[in-house]
Amino acid sequence: MSRRRQIYEGKAKILYEGPEPGTLIQYFKDDATAFNAQKKGTIQGKGVINNRISEYVFTRLNHIGVPNHFIRRLNMREQLVRQVEIIPIEVVVRNVAAGSISKRLGIPEGEPLPHTLIEYYYKDDALGDPMIAEEHIACFGWATNEEMQDIAAMAIRVNDFMCGMFAAINIRLVDFKLEFGRIWDGDYSRVILADEISPDGCRLWDMHTGEKLDKDRFRRDLGGEEEAYQEVARRLGLLQDDNGPSEVLDLSKHRKLRGK
Repeated sequence: MSRRRQIYEGKAKILYEGPEPGTLIQYFKDDATAFNAQKKGTIQGKGVINNRISEYVFTRLNHIGVPNHFIRRLNMREQLVRQVEIIPIEVVVRNVAAGSISKRLGIPEGEPLPHTLIEYYYKDDALGDPMIAEEHIACFGWATNEEMQDIAAMAIRVNDFMCGMFAAINIRLVDFKLEFGRIWDGDYSRVILADEISPDGCRLWDMHTGEKLDKDRFRRDLGGEEEAYQEVARRLGLLQDDNGPSEVLDLSKHRKLRGK
């Protein structure tokens, strides 16, 4: 079967023309990038795992009333989604200090924040996705005040739901990134959740061992990236395991092999 027309290719996904107007096919790649694509590599099978995890999370979010672009999964690496006008803002929700906030503010990594924090970043790889304030968003017209209220409300709702979902499988949701887009009905638009939710855009730590089960394993050369992604999917019940319930994944062997 001939490949549909490519609309866009990003660092982790490719978007193709969908079978019906207003739809796209989202293809998940195994490519891995970090530090605004300064570091590049491959995590075997990542696209398959992220497709399944994102499908699972978006479906459950839809059930609790969080509107999103997901329609259905098509195969191992592709899903059908609604076409949206992406708002050029990355929304980062933080529960625990890690990554850039620890570096910027000198907060020890792993320290719980006094309350959930929402940060906004302007989506521009050439500029390094700079952090912005709501005043910047209003000044440059990237989103209206009403849209930002909807985005903040949905981000908190997503966080509340996912914190519970991951805690139930002994995973701590440290922080995560969301993207939103507009869908139009004539002159009227509304904001819905878009992109993906997977270990690529979430920091996920094992509650007992503190092991990182996300892309930080790639960023920090910890090894065991494939196993970590698979472990998240397995705990969510998305992988069949003939050996019965999954045990806590011990990634220490990867550190020893790499001399970490």
